[in-house]
Amino acid sequence: MGPAMLIAVLVHGWASWSLPPVTTGLIVIAAVVLTLLSPIGGRYERTRAMTTPRRWVIVAAVVVMPMFAFGTAMSLWIAGARPPGWQTGPAAMVVIGTLASILCSGRLPTMISALLALWFANAVVTLEPATMLALVIGAGVGVYISFRQIELNRIAQARQEQVERAQQRAELILSDYELTRQGWFWETDRRGLITYVSPTIAEVVGRPTSELVGRPFVELFARETDAGASERTLLFHLNARSSFQNLRARAASSEEERWWSINGLPVYDDFDNFQGFRGSGSDLTERKRSEEHATRLAHYDSLTGLANRLQMSKSLEKVLNARAAEHRACAVFLLDLDRFKQVNDTLGHPAGDSLLKQVANRLERVVGTPGRVGRLGGDEFQVIIPGRLEREELGRLAQRVISTLSEPYQIDGHRVVIGVSVGIALAPDDGVTSEAIIRNADLALYAAKDGGRGRHHFYAPDLHSDAEERRQLEQDLRDALLQGGLELFYQPVVHTASETVAGFEALLRWNHPTRGWLSPTKFVAIAEDAGMIAQIGEWALRTACRDLAHWPAPVRVAVNVSPLQFANPALPAIVTSALASAGVAAERLELEITESVFLNDDEGTDAMFAALKRLGVRLALDDFGTGYSSLGYLKKAPFDKIKIDQSFVRGATEKGSCNGAIIASIVRLAEALGMETTAEGVETLDELDLVRSLGCSHVQGYIYDKPLAAAEARQRLALGITIAADGPRSTRPTRRTVLRRVVLEHDGHRYEATVRNMSSTGALVEGLWNVPVGTFFHVHLTEKLRVRATTRWCEDGRTGIEFVNPVLLEESVRGAAAVNDPSELRQTA
Repeated sequence: MGPAMLIAVLVHGWASWSLPPVTTGLIVIAAVVLTLLSPIGGRYERTRAMTTPRRWVIVAAVVVMPMFAFGTAMSLWIAGARPPGWQTGPAAMVVIGTLASILCSGRLPTMISALLALWFANAVVTLEPATMLALVIGAGVGVYISFRQIELNRIAQARQEQVERAQQRAELILSDYELTRQGWFWETDRRGLITYVSPTIAEVVGRPTSELVGRPFVELFARETDAGASERTLLFHLNARSSFQNLRARAASSEEERWWSINGLPVYDDFDNFQGFRGSGSDLTERKRSEEHATRLAHYDSLTGLANRLQMSKSLEKVLNARAAEHRACAVFLLDLDRFKQVNDTLGHPAGDSLLKQVANRLERVVGTPGRVGRLGGDEFQVIIPGRLEREELGRLAQRVISTLSEPYQIDGHRVVIGVSVGIALAPDDGVTSEAIIRNADLALYAAKDGGRGRHHFYAPDLHSDAEERRQLEQDLRDALLQGGLELFYQPVVHTASETVAGFEALLRWNHPTRGWLSPTKFVAIAEDAGMIAQIGEWALRTACRDLAHWPAPVRVAVNVSPLQFANPALPAIVTSALASAGVAAERLELEITESVFLNDDEGTDAMFAALKRLGVRLALDDFGTGYSSLGYLKKAPFDKIKIDQSFVRGATEKGSCNGAIIASIVRLAEALGMETTAEGVETLDELDLVRSLGCSHVQGYIYDKPLAAAEARQRLALGITIAADGPRSTRPTRRTVLRRVVLEHDGHRYEATVRNMSSTGALVEGLWNVPVGTFFHVHLTEKLRVRATTRWCEDGRTGIEFVNPVLLEESVRGAAAVNDPSELRQTA
């Protein structure tokens, strides 16, 4: 632009045969210099995040001021003298304005500013009313058009960003769909040659993706007799250019037999020209195997190949109903694996399945030919030994079974160690029917597990007393349910940021007539086994809603829903009835559901979630991270809240604990999914500070209040919803009271003192006075144990010291008398 201005001045001077005045020349030079700075201003704007005011400052400096200066200079020159050829002055201004418009194309506000600056300078010099009026009108129109263009550009940019975000989201979803191996995608050109196929398919057929591209699509499928019909059908659709859905075909895999379900759709361009096919596929292998082995599964376990529960029952009946009495004798072993759940939780269900297969092989090898081995389900196995054998021999066999199954296993490079408990019942000594034998073997198994696991136990008549106790407890529970013996207690759930009561969790309690208050862990399992859990759950739901009706509107109530309740198709109707009877809004009710409902994840589970959300109730995922190991269900289950199990809160504040990182990960996951989080079991101020700093939205635990009876909860709410934390600062380590003389070293000096109590992290020492806080000592606890410690407090000859590194409590107090005297445990070391 600067050279153009110089050329315009020279042309006008030549045409008018005059020299510009000194003032005009200086102004032109200044304008040219400013235009030469415009590249610098442009780079500065591009390399920095500029706000609108700062951007306009740059525009004013490198565009508006040069144009105004040039217009002023030319107008002064024209107005000062009008020799022949003076018309070239306005022409030069028009040319410069046109050139500025071209250079500022695409930036309408800048272009208008440049033109207004150019001709405004002329109007200031000439002071012609018509020119001034035209400039005012042009300025108004230009400003309006500029602002309108800026708004249109902003809207267009927002739309473009929205489209790009939608495209990126769709690409991510499709990528996740492929990576999780839920399905795959393919595309061909008009000749049927592959242009795209998911990498997972390349792995199945054993060929790299780059090699598959450009090959016929039909090469992905086997050319065998059983696949011929499907392949011909696929070729028909490809040749006919017709769409197809759920077409079965066998994969061209040399490693194992795999079957796919294929969908395809012909693609046409805007001119109705065929471009090829595009479609998706999914794996049908497991479904086809299930169909092929349906008959076998009726009698044999699909995983281990052992006889299933039905087949084992028939085998036992056959022995017990033999014609000859001497042939009716047999021994029944019931086996339950110890620590099997830990393998599933840590290594995953495939590892658990592999472990069960190895257990089955070892069990068959130990039992041998005479016995019959079966799997009843889960980690339960059964062995039938026909004939009459001595108890000593059966005991030795049971011990061999325990020893063999307890030897380490190798699963996917991991060393796994489990145990097994065995219950033994004999026929006809312990029963003459299959029901009696199985029941008594089950009682013996429970006795073996109660005795410490990893052992065997023969049935004995006194085991019935335990069963009788359980039966009596079941009857008492039925009476309590009918006579109103069950109660709901309510524990506050507190909003972390405001420290206000957001709601209460309803907790089931039973005040037994003779046993006193019983925890749900004592009777919920009995209720589930006895089929009463549905009645108890409905009672709890209705009672909680009735109590909720008397609480302030912002407060909610959370009710636990067992997996058996969740599986009941009538649950939405029960919830609706409870809400309507109590007259409370659906959003004030929160249903807490455990991960175990996803173990049998099917269409019924999804339908139940959808039905409950249509009611408007809130859903919370309880005991998160302690059950089902997969996170896939979080993508589709419409939870409003994730409850962090108290096992992650316990010990989270201790040094070296990973629980804090786990809590932080759960919180970030919940925030990404738009869910709230509740940290359960918070009992100390340190734990409260930790979960608050990690972003938990809600807290539940004794730090705020214990579970309250319904009347107490109403009284608590009558005082307001604000609540304050009240509890100890931290959880103290286990402490032992001792009496021992020790030696403490500091700066070469040795001091004798007496240790009164001790934990793994510190001790209470008597015999030292005026010790400054922070003083370091080397403490000789025993002849061989020397630890480094620092002073935390000192008062009246008593000093609390903290070990720099934790010590083993048993080792540190070995050789000293240890007592449990609470009076000695009041001071904290």
